[in-house]
Amino acid sequence: MSKVPVLVTGGAGYIGSHAVLALLDAGWPVSVIDNLTTGFRFAVPEGVPFYEGDIEDADLLARIFAEQGIRAVMHFAGSIVVPESVENPLKYYHNNTAKSRALVAAAVSAGVPHFIFSSTAATYGEPEVSPVREDSPQIPINPYGMSKLMTEVMLKDTAAAHAINYCVLRYFNVAGADPQARSGQSTAGATHLIKVAVEAALGKRGHVGVFGTDFDTPDGTGVRDYIHVSDLAAAHVLALEALIAEPARSLTMNCGYGRGFSVLEVLDAVDRVTGGTIERQMQPRRAGDPASLVSDNARIRATLPWVPKHADLDTIVSHALAWERKLAEIRG
Repeated sequence: MSKVPVLVTGGAGYIGSHAVLALLDAGWPVSVIDNLTTGFRFAVPEGVPFYEGDIEDADLLARIFAEQGIRAVMHFAGSIVVPESVENPLKYYHNNTAKSRALVAAAVSAGVPHFIFSSTAATYGEPEVSPVREDSPQIPINPYGMSKLMTEVMLKDTAAAHAINYCVLRYFNVAGADPQARSGQSTAGATHLIKVAVEAALGKRGHVGVFGTDFDTPDGTGVRDYIHVSDLAAAHVLALEALIAEPARSLTMNCGYGRGFSVLEVLDAVDRVTGGTIERQMQPRRAGDPASLVSDNARIRATLPWVPKHADLDTIVSHALAWERKLAEIRG
């Protein structure tokens, strides 16, 4: 298969930077656009063409598509904090929906034939059945999930009208870091549980808040399907190959392991890996948090030759911890 030039939006961010590494490792030509609002220039490897700018800048996108000969877009740029989306919905409809529309329009104008979209299990809202399948009702309970769902619909309608196919990947809880510690979750004040927990284990935070202890789950805390970021990035590369192989086909798939862990189980894993004890502070539920989100991943396993390499909670924690230590060195 010919390896076409790929533009990664949000490629200086957490998941996007891992996708860049996965593409490079597999020999794909890669370029990155990122406005560095939450991304980091150091996360983009040397030699990768980098454009600091916004995905709603039509002139810049047209220039990138032309200069780099782009034939596929992997779209990660956006805002991702669920409670913030409840407090500031218009920010999320701008960053995640309106800007995505501008990006899709630019791709169509430039004749880019393939588009991979970073979506989320938050589009399912509070599913009545778990594990959650791709055909489960999509009833988001927060603006973050709705902003992503609107982009999914936009892609479906656009593909019906134009010569472009797409893959929507609905992520469950992404965690961990590159096993070689080339990248990881670097955002200050991050809300991802494993990131927060390893920061606490290294003394960067005094405690970890447990938001909600009265959910209808085995131990009362929220249950999530944690997927290693490098396994997720590998799924994107395989999805791109699938789109190129069958240009008339579009795909929508869950990205998770099909196994859930509660907040307390995750904190126990961090204690186990570090040999320490994190202080846990029980707090009220946060707005927009469902009790349990676990994937049915049968479709992605049947559609792509995807074999996760890091589907172990302690491994995910270990890689996150190693990155957190390296990040301290990077920042001096």
